[in-house]
Amino acid sequence: MLITHANLITWEQPNRIFQDYALRIENGLIVELGPSVELRTVYPNEEVCDAHGQYVLPGNICAHTHFYGAFARGMPIPGDAPAEFTQILQKLWWPLDQSLTLEDVRFSALVCLIDAIKHGTTTLFDHHASPKAIEGSLDSIAQTVDQAGLRAVLCYEVTDRNGADGARRGIEENARFLKQAGTYPLIVGCFGLHAALTISNQTLKACRDAVPEDTGFHIHLSESRDDMHSVGERGNGWPVDWLNNFDILGPRTITAHAVYVDDYEIGQLAETGTWVTHQPRSNMNNGVGVAPVEKMLADGVRVCLGNDGFSNAMWEEWKAAYLLHKLYHEDPRRMSGNTVVQIAVHNNAALAGTYFPQAPIGVIRPGAVADLIFVDYHPFTTLTADNLPWHILFGGLESMVTTTIVAGKMLMRDRKLLTLDEIAIAAQAKELSAQVWQRYRKIVGV
Repeated sequence: MLITHANLITWEQPNRIFQDYALRIENGLIVELGPSVELRTVYPNEEVCDAHGQYVLPGNICAHTHFYGAFARGMPIPGDAPAEFTQILQKLWWPLDQSLTLEDVRFSALVCLIDAIKHGTTTLFDHHASPKAIEGSLDSIAQTVDQAGLRAVLCYEVTDRNGADGARRGIEENARFLKQAGTYPLIVGCFGLHAALTISNQTLKACRDAVPEDTGFHIHLSESRDDMHSVGERGNGWPVDWLNNFDILGPRTITAHAVYVDDYEIGQLAETGTWVTHQPRSNMNNGVGVAPVEKMLADGVRVCLGNDGFSNAMWEEWKAAYLLHKLYHEDPRRMSGNTVVQIAVHNNAALAGTYFPQAPIGVIRPGAVADLIFVDYHPFTTLTADNLPWHILFGGLESMVTTTIVAGKMLMRDRKLLTLDEIAIAAQAKELSAQVWQRYRKIVGV
């Protein structure tokens, strides 16, 4: 395929923007780029996709999300509103995940994948939980991701909150799925863990022993003060110490949130090459605090951007990060647009490249994967490689995404979904979610 008449945003370092350029795609990779008139002359018989002057750039990446939470949208929580984070888990998320069947798992993933395609997010790191439907849950999600045509890293959340048998089954689901590497070309696995407040030393050791040393883990870290208190009460020091002592940290491990980490813990995260994901919309919604993102970056921690189950409109997450740190520190100099790009574009691409090392991802250049989006944006002020971050932060809307391509395959063209039927999926999800809500109400005793 030849994409012509595109204004290319390469997201290289330094970034470059090319006017009226063409891309040639072969076997899922970008193999050549140059002026449209030149490549059209060289390849007169190629299938052509005319971008009509739209901006063409690498698809967005979400470093931490939860497909299983989709059916919580609009769900009434009985009684008084939760007053702190543990109550949110106990009153909302834990009864919800216990209400899911494998069919619910499938459709909650499908609606999130539709959201991702429509909003230009092409790679997602999902963290799953369904205690009453553990076995085969990762296969169910993988099949939907494969159907959608997106790229994903999947894991199951191991926890002790559903008893020893539930923890064992979660370990086995992760280990089983990891052994299936290569079943789906755009899907890989890592090993999911919930958080320190629901995992014992014995279970953490069993997780570590269940998989090879180079396995990456995906765990919530110090999202609230509860992690710190639970680990300290068990005599294990700080949460980062605890993970490090069990050999969980490392260059393939993802720690989500890290709101409450001190200088010592930040040093360990940097030294071990562990990834941290920042989810500002979720942190604001849960009222848990603000992660010291700029401090972590300055100290060498590789910080990425996720959404924790919020919409896969990742530019909204950019905007939240950009504004939150300014407000929290009462300093408009904090969290610059360039810092947001470092986190959301370059670091997210580096994390994705750790799990998909076959070709560069998140960049437009020969040899890189053809994960691309078309954006129908018509700037009324000058747009350059230097001021692009602020154009996205103040002018970019996910509704401007018209075309989504992953590994050279069109998933949406001119706003028409090509791999998923949104109306049919939404109708089925509506029926299933009503049943989930009924089971949820029974669990919480209403």
